[in-house]
Amino acid sequence: MSEQVHNRLAVVRAERKVSRQALAEAVGVHYQTIGYIERGQYNPSLDLALKLAAHFRLPVEALFSLEPFQPLTTEIYGDHGDQGSHA
Repeated sequence: MSEQVHNRLAVVRAERKVSRQALAEAVGVHYQTIGYIERGQYNPSLDLALKLAAHFRLPVEALFSLEPFQPLTTEIYGDHGDQGSHA
C-alpha cells in the first residue's frame, strides 16, 4: 500500500505562472500527469519529484511531504491567534 504524498505543486505553479503543459514539457511527462499529481491522484516517482523541484529551484521538501502542509501564511507568519482582530 502506497502512502499519500501531499504537494504544493499547483500553488507553486500558479505563483510562477507556469502552465501544466509547459511544466510537463520541461520535465518530460504528459500534462495530465501534472494534474494527477496536483490532485493527489498520483504519487510522483523520486526521479520526477526531483525534476519538478529542480525546475522550480526549490528543495523537494518545499513541494512534497508525507504530512499535510500547513497554509503558507501560517508557516511564514506563524499563527498568533489574532487573525483578523486589530482591536
